[in-house]
Amino acid sequence: MEKNLFNFKNFTAADFDAVFKLAFKLKKERGKVDFKPLAGKSIGMIFAKSSTRTRVSFEVGISELGGNALYLDQSKMQVGRGETVTDTAKVLSRYLHGIVIRTFLQSDVEELGTAGSIPVINALTDDYHPCQILADLMTVIEYSGKIEGTKMVFFGDGRCNIANSLIESARILGYQLVIAAPEAYAPDPAVTLNSPWIIHETDPLKAAKDADYLYTDVFVSMGFEEESAERMKLLRPYQVNMKVASQAKKTVKFLHCLPAHRDEEVSGEILDSDMSIVFDEAENRLHVQKAVMAMLM
Repeated sequence: MEKNLFNFKNFTAADFDAVFKLAFKLKKERGKVDFKPLAGKSIGMIFAKSSTRTRVSFEVGISELGGNALYLDQSKMQVGRGETVTDTAKVLSRYLHGIVIRTFLQSDVEELGTAGSIPVINALTDDYHPCQILADLMTVIEYSGKIEGTKMVFFGDGRCNIANSLIESARILGYQLVIAAPEAYAPDPAVTLNSPWIIHETDPLKAAKDADYLYTDVFVSMGFEEESAERMKLLRPYQVNMKVASQAKKTVKFLHCLPAHRDEEVSGEILDSDMSIVFDEAENRLHVQKAVMAMLM
């Protein structure tokens, strides 16, 4: 792995494998083995967006690895008052041993990591959400025993951060990914790079055919509230419900990065059914993020 985790552009299949192996080991041994690679280290957590799972999983993970977590509200930092990202990176590099950042602009994350001398982990931007997808794929391995050969269908905005990171991972790992989305929200060709593993399908029922995993995210993410009416109008037909699930394999499982808006992007019936594995998926954020921090920091 490189110094930073911005997205999966420079990830290899071996990198994924290494993260998953360590994550499964840490999950199995949690609370039983004294593993403190972050002992004596302080990790800054910069947040510009509200959070439940990301903040708690990273804070707990840092603590369990022996480190000290510092929560930094981006709006209350000098970078929120005009200090450049580069200057902030240089200053924080003198104090901290690593940074976790959840913000809007992908360029800010990459500038922070490039200008500074310490590892930076992207905990979500408008463009990518690599930690979430690592947790998703770890969950797939738990239920399918493998990633390769599975079919995952993502319903909704084909250009959102979840879709973009799924696309990047599918290109590398070779699982079938179908993006079920209207033409207005079709995947960005610059992200798919015409990969044979990624298909765009406008018909949600056709997309779900023989799927192993059905995945969706909120139709209106943070920062896109002004587009709410248009998004709901175009994306509502892509709700994951029993009609859609009936097209998939009988063993199909449902994924969601959470929080879920019941009866918008997913029906309550699906979310509360036995096919839903969203809380296993949420738990695995802790384990994969601990693995990433242990490897980078």
